[in-house]
Amino acid sequence: MSRPLHLAVALDGAGWHPAAWRDPAAQPTDLFTARYWLDLVREAESGLLDFVTIEDSLALQSSRFDGPDERTDQVRGRLDAVLVASRVAPLTRHIGLVPTATVTHTEPFHIAKAIATLDYVSTGRAGWRVQVSGRSSEAGHFGRRTIPVFRPADVDLPEVRDVFRELFDEAEDFVEVVRRLWDSWEDDAEIRDVATGRFIDRDKLHYIDFVGERFSVKGPSITPRPPQGQPLVTALAHADIPYRFAAHNADVVYVTPRDENDAEAIVGRLPVFHVFADLVVFLAETRAAARDARARLDDLDGTPFTSDATVFAGTPAELADLLLRWQSAGLTGFRLRPARLPTDLSAITGGLVPELQARGAFRRAYEAPTLRGLLGLPRPANRYVEAPVA
Repeated sequence: MSRPLHLAVALDGAGWHPAAWRDPAAQPTDLFTARYWLDLVREAESGLLDFVTIEDSLALQSSRFDGPDERTDQVRGRLDAVLVASRVAPLTRHIGLVPTATVTHTEPFHIAKAIATLDYVSTGRAGWRVQVSGRSSEAGHFGRRTIPVFRPADVDLPEVRDVFRELFDEAEDFVEVVRRLWDSWEDDAEIRDVATGRFIDRDKLHYIDFVGERFSVKGPSITPRPPQGQPLVTALAHADIPYRFAAHNADVVYVTPRDENDAEAIVGRLPVFHVFADLVVFLAETRAAARDARARLDDLDGTPFTSDATVFAGTPAELADLLLRWQSAGLTGFRLRPARLPTDLSAITGGLVPELQARGAFRRAYEAPTLRGLLGLPRPANRYVEAPVA
């Protein structure tokens, strides 16, 4: 029997292939409706998945890294991921909800309040995918800083590494402020005693008094401490600088290995409890059918699909084989990116999950009421509460 693993899915528009909206089963007219997202999350929950992530950004999707493109044959436009998660939260029961929220160009006080609110409306199932923006086009929406235009091939240039190091240092401060704000109310700060007229114990609210190079935040938050204490913080990492950031700040790190050896090397660099590998998946009853589906979308898009993550095209049983091989490298879970929605998501819940269950590698029921509980993570103590003297 294999060690049980954790599974998440990453939801993005009509799927991760840019031509997915043209798949026969796609629902392009529904992309900007609450029902569309609710149906996807409920499908993921029917498969007992740990959580879903919801993609977001501060600029339109583009086939170019340096700014908007002129294409009209791919999905453009998004709903706000945090608001989508908050909309579907009361209509789901068990699955974790992890929207993407960008730290660059935004304020930690706002993000802390938004994710804390999501934790309340989901009764303890909230997380946050921290995203750093290094794109000049996104900076142009705010006008508060200038980020130079560069190409992906330039990432190892010293001047580009300096820019990214600064952005991730800022992100580290951002996450620290958010975590302090979540702790700025003690768990029993709310008294709510009608007889005495005391709603709150003001001594149990704390100024965080964070002063750094980029932020100066007094606190406390205006939202009481979230049900999980600290909602899940997650981050995607591909290289040295984001690896360092994720190791210091994230509860779950998403990585993009190419094989088991690569996965083992990456896990060795990340002293965190949960490391999930990302995979883009095309699933069908036969390997040939899955590869044909990918080829059809490539033809529609006019170019072969590539990704930062490994792309898998095959059957649910073959994917189960791969996941269990890679798990032996030290990975605790996987974040699967369905290439087509809802087709590949349904294949995950209806094909991959039963296959893993039959091998004793995946749960048969939800075991905990919170996202931290599902992942075996304890509820953290509040940093502002003094430990009792023995």
